[in-house]
Amino acid sequence: MKSTIMKDETNRVSRVALWRNHAFMLLWSGQAVSSLGTTITQTAYPLLVWDLSHSAALVGLVGGLGTLPYILLSLIVGALVDRWDRKHLMVLCDTGRTLNLASVLVMMALGRLTVVQICANTLIEGTFYVFFNLAEASCLPRVVSKEQIPLATSQNETTTGATVLVGPALGGALYTLSGFVPFLADAVSYVVSVITLSFIKVSFQEKREAQKQRKLLVEIREGLVWLWHQPLIRYIAFLTGGCNFVGAGLLPILLVLVKQQHGSSLLYGTILTIGGVGAIVGSLLGAPIQKRYRFGPVIICLIWFEAVCFPLYAIAPNPFLLGVISACLFVSGPIYNVVQFSYRITLIPDELQGRVNSVFRLLAFGFQPFGFALTGLVIQWFGVISAILFLSACALFLAILTSVNKHVIHAGA
Repeated sequence: MKSTIMKDETNRVSRVALWRNHAFMLLWSGQAVSSLGTTITQTAYPLLVWDLSHSAALVGLVGGLGTLPYILLSLIVGALVDRWDRKHLMVLCDTGRTLNLASVLVMMALGRLTVVQICANTLIEGTFYVFFNLAEASCLPRVVSKEQIPLATSQNETTTGATVLVGPALGGALYTLSGFVPFLADAVSYVVSVITLSFIKVSFQEKREAQKQRKLLVEIREGLVWLWHQPLIRYIAFLTGGCNFVGAGLLPILLVLVKQQHGSSLLYGTILTIGGVGAIVGSLLGAPIQKRYRFGPVIICLIWFEAVCFPLYAIAPNPFLLGVISACLFVSGPIYNVVQFSYRITLIPDELQGRVNSVFRLLAFGFQPFGFALTGLVIQWFGVISAILFLSACALFLAILTSVNKHVIHAGA
């Protein structure tokens, strides 16, 4: 009882200190606004591509291109993130993303926007995202204390859940109002992020003694070797990749299901918003679950929960139930992210943060483009129900594999 009281008091003090952490609050607030803008355009892009082409395959292709840079660039970017000033890099990335969206707005205003340009813009956005995301993940242990990492991660996931709750409906509504508005809103959100980052005074990496710069491939290899010799983290990286493969197919599946029922862009956004309720719940549960239960059983339960929920899309009779299923499914994602991120981020040495995170995220996001593209093709060739059953089988395979993995079973014991 005494240890429980002490743990609750520690959590309370950490929470207060976190909200008084000026650097974290600036980082968090800027990313909250930016995340909302990104969610708005993530809703608008599939609708825009569908209106231009009426092709599920192209919708899947554009979604896949957004994550393709993780496969092509993440290892190199991870090494560069450990070399360069992380904060300056993040400012540069959000400036670039603002200009990228400006090009979409200009061509849209001229009436000359094409799917080919959208593909190019998506690739550029994805490239900037790789740099920014790895720098942001690597800087968190410098912005908050080790004890605050689960709470900070949980707060970030809560913000993500809130944007998933608000962003899709807002994106659908703004797109219905005008295809121009969602992309303008996202561009403004990146400007806000640049401003908040510029006010942060804390260094985003440890000061290191000047030393002769080694070959980039040598530094990349250090990150690969470190992660490969951590069997649990290595498996979690592959598992996360499998989950993202399955999850990537969800957006084209929902879009086609809504369009088959003659639903509007607003309805599509509303379904994702209902799903966002689950993301909010999951983000609030993440930190308490991480502190109360062992790592292994939590991960196994979450993967099985996803495997049970996904096939329900095949029998949902109306859009409301599609939203309810999404809400149930979205509960698990934030909990999973808080638990696995808090576990691994404290184990990685600061000088290896960028490189190890890049390897992890290469494995975690490297399967996502194939999930987008393959789901779009399966829908195009065999129908949306076949796509749901295919991804459900993949989710079941991941659940079985995780349940028999000895490193996961005994983790946290």
